[in-house]
Amino acid sequence: MRIALIALAAFAAPAPVIAEPATVSLDTYTEPQLVDHNTQRQDVRLKTEENQRMTVPVKVSGKGPWQFIVDTGANRTSISSNLAASLGLEAAGSTQIHTVSGIRTVETARIPDLQLSNNNIHDLRAPLLDSVNIGADGMLGVDSLQSQQVVFDFTKNTMSIVPAIRKVVTENNGAIVVYGRLLNGRLIVTHADADGNDITVVLDTGSEVCIGNEAMRERMQKRGQLTEAGYVELQSVTGEKIPGQYTFVKKLTFGGVDLNSLAVVFADAHTFHDLGLDNRPALLLGMNAMRAFKKVSIDFAHQTFKVILPENGSLSPVLVAAR
Repeated sequence: MRIALIALAAFAAPAPVIAEPATVSLDTYTEPQLVDHNTQRQDVRLKTEENQRMTVPVKVSGKGPWQFIVDTGANRTSISSNLAASLGLEAAGSTQIHTVSGIRTVETARIPDLQLSNNNIHDLRAPLLDSVNIGADGMLGVDSLQSQQVVFDFTKNTMSIVPAIRKVVTENNGAIVVYGRLLNGRLIVTHADADGNDITVVLDTGSEVCIGNEAMRERMQKRGQLTEAGYVELQSVTGEKIPGQYTFVKKLTFGGVDLNSLAVVFADAHTFHDLGLDNRPALLLGMNAMRAFKKVSIDFAHQTFKVILPENGSLSPVLVAAR
């Protein structure tokens, strides 16, 4: 059975733009399963038939480039164990990282110099992950993006990292600028509304789907606002599976942006506890929402989230199919 979950950001406009949708497959099951205590939230991705995660070229100590995924939901930059070994990177001991269900200890390597665009980052201690599960050579966390601007162009299907601009200006082509703040290095929007419920939104480009916490689910369930559609499994970069319940949020509003019929997976992720948001309704805004726009930029230096609409001022639907 194929169930379509539509994430459509709708603005008043003459006619919607029809674009090729982005599709992610989720394996559904009938009963919830236990969360594996070794699963990493910061690298959670959906199980896909084709790897649709966008990457940027990165050089390590002048060599490369290699392809790294940008994950604004991860506070640490990581590198694949295979690449670290081939480059002869110095072992830097073990460290603890926050996972979807707790804290995990992993080995690390020291990266003397990491170059993205025209910016060099020196002396990184990066956790080692498996490239087969990552789907790339490494992942850029917010520790590498503090003075950068991440730009997603979904018309060209490209992503780039550029130095943060000095002043944010609303463009004449329908751009909307949303102002947020940093929380543990992550960009969040504290004043957002989901079907009349006040929530916090965390921008998370490392997740292909929006993830809501238990506090948000419980609040909406008490008000009779949830139509439960079933259970799904999200797959982490380490191969473990994270159970969740997928459903719809009828309307999400923040900073002048409206997202209608937004597909959300509710899961009890440790990420929310790490951010101090486990008792407050909160949502990780994933790529299924961001792909509805023509272009998205996340500026960490100036704590802004800018979206650019298609030429006629309306947004394209993004399809997430649950199988």
